[in-house]
Amino acid sequence: MSDVSKIREHMEVIGADGVHLGTVDRMEGDRIKLTKRDSGEGAHRGHHHYIPASLVAEVEGDKVRLSANSDVAVMFEEEKSDPT
Repeated sequence: MSDVSKIREHMEVIGADGVHLGTVDRMEGDRIKLTKRDSGEGAHRGHHHYIPASLVAEVEGDKVRLSANSDVAVMFEEEKSDPT
C-alpha cells in the first residue's frame, strides 16, 4: 500500500488497468470517498462510493492508482446515500 496521506480532494482514482473509477471527495478513515458526480447511473446515481485505502498501489501527481483492475476494484466499493 502506498502513502495514502498524499491523497487529496479532486485526484483521479484509476484501476491498475488505467480505467477511471472516480474522483476523490475526501478520505474518511481508511476509505476513499468518491464524489457523487462519478457515482454511476440508475440505482447508483446520487450515492457516494467508497474504496478501501488498502487497494491503493501508488499516489503520484493528481492520480491515485489502485492495485486492482477497475472491474475488480468496483466489487470492493461500498456505497452510502447521504445528503453530503
